[in-house]
Amino acid sequence: MFSRLAHIPWRSIRVKLVLGLLAVTLPLIALLIYNNQYSIGVVHNQVAMSNENLIRIYMKQIDDQLTEAERHMIALQTTDPNVQTMGETVSEDTYMLAKSAVSRKLSSDLTVYPYIDGFFVYSIARNDIVEAYRGSFTYPELVAMRAAMEDTATALAEHPAYTNATWRTQSIGGRYHLVRIFGDGNLYIGAWVQVSSLVEPLRSTRAGDRSAVLMVSGDGEQLYSTQPLADEELDFSRGFDGYYLSGHRHSHLIVGEPSVKGDFSLAAAIPNASILENLPYLTRATAIVIGIALLMLPLGFWLLRQVLLLPLRRMVGAMRLLGQGNFSTRIEEAPAPDEFQLVNRTFNTMISQIEALKIDVYEEQLHKQRAELKHLQLQINPHFFMNALNILYNLAQVKQYELIQEMTMSLVQYFRYMFQSQQSLVLLRDELQHIRNYLRIQQLRFGDHLRCEIQVPEYLAATKLPPLMLQTIVENTIKHAVRADGQTTLTIEATLDDLAEEPMLCLIVRDDGEGYSDEALEVFRSGSLLADEEREHIGLWNVRERLRLQYGDAAWMECYNDDPHGAVTEIAVPLGADRRERTEDAQIVDRR
Repeated sequence: MFSRLAHIPWRSIRVKLVLGLLAVTLPLIALLIYNNQYSIGVVHNQVAMSNENLIRIYMKQIDDQLTEAERHMIALQTTDPNVQTMGETVSEDTYMLAKSAVSRKLSSDLTVYPYIDGFFVYSIARNDIVEAYRGSFTYPELVAMRAAMEDTATALAEHPAYTNATWRTQSIGGRYHLVRIFGDGNLYIGAWVQVSSLVEPLRSTRAGDRSAVLMVSGDGEQLYSTQPLADEELDFSRGFDGYYLSGHRHSHLIVGEPSVKGDFSLAAAIPNASILENLPYLTRATAIVIGIALLMLPLGFWLLRQVLLLPLRRMVGAMRLLGQGNFSTRIEEAPAPDEFQLVNRTFNTMISQIEALKIDVYEEQLHKQRAELKHLQLQINPHFFMNALNILYNLAQVKQYELIQEMTMSLVQYFRYMFQSQQSLVLLRDELQHIRNYLRIQQLRFGDHLRCEIQVPEYLAATKLPPLMLQTIVENTIKHAVRADGQTTLTIEATLDDLAEEPMLCLIVRDDGEGYSDEALEVFRSGSLLADEEREHIGLWNVRERLRLQYGDAAWMECYNDDPHGAVTEIAVPLGADRRERTEDAQIVDRR
């Protein structure tokens, strides 16, 4: 026996914590279990009875209000001459006068029955409805409400054997309503009540303070609740003959009362935590535990401090410095249990390896990103070369030497700009001059079919943007918008957005062609890469990827169609892009 005790790792934190906790908690476990179980049962019964009485009273009030509304609708149908006139075959003038009188009558009735959200009268013969409702409806909500009432009345007219003796729950416009309709085949009168207007008054009552008061259908579906319960996994299909616990780990106490006016019930879901919060027996038991803990506190604190707190404090301090970016921190050697010694040695070794690898990985990713950005920048459409050579050939055939010289100079300037030094940003004025050379080449190709306008204020000419980005968008526009059977106008605009958090240079390229197809817009906005029979389109996708690689979320690009037709492409880059890039380079050097 003593040999077995000798092999127990007494310096292990696990053994020391177990021995300490057992010495403190074992005498109290049995008493706490008994007191808690007994007290929980008593409190559950008391809370359930209190809330059941409240729910029952309010459910009776709702039923009485619905009964009064039914009586009123029956009286209107049987005694009001204007309502009866709407169901008879009369002249148009007589019908309109009766309809106007019914509308005023229904509006005044809403003040008498404040718990009803709306009345309506529907004429089957004329397919006409007149309604009065409280509150405000948007036009789509009003259309949905009218359609639901008309469909219900039409269903009753088509199926005379169908009975509508109760208030029915119906989802209209995403909200649940209680609907009641009376009719004789030609004329139907009805009312609706939003379930929320019946339940919301209970939010401020004792049952709805921290609990959820809700209306549920006959099969347990939640129609409206004063508190969000979608994630609680509550079951309301078990009936309300008595209270029961439901939800994840029985998190809520459920009580309710069914309605006599329809297949719905009023229920309350009280969080178990709030019920036990005021548990008197639990308070007394807690006081006993606190008293015993106070007696054991000095010894327990000394043990915890030596065994757990001091080693943990050293670890937390090192991790806090590590979280601040200080990878040179290490956990100091000090007396501690075996587990902490192993954790400290592993932690110091791991941080040393991370410190060495972090810089290497970051620099490798940076080089890869810059290589990918340069690759995207240098992707050139081969069709442009063939078209340019074809233009020169045709000009030479007709001996247009001046145009050949102009075309050649434009091509020289175009290619000089294309293969310039490894610059990540260029001036907008240089990019626009490059665009003018490109557009001149295209105008020699298309003639009067291409018309170009560049509207850029002079104060933006010195701003910077990635090279060839604007030219890529213009090239895409000419490829898809210019047609040989008409004239196409291409417009380039530049504006300054100084209302954003960071001033932005906004560039807009628009044309008056057919515009983007719906499929192209959908694919672009999804982030996919379009493909056709020839090769992959790298135009707009290229621009967006370059913006993402160079600016992250600081820049954006949007494509849409103009009114009445034409494609519009917008890009926006930060004005301080050159400062941002210098700052990132300085940070990389600092990390090295």
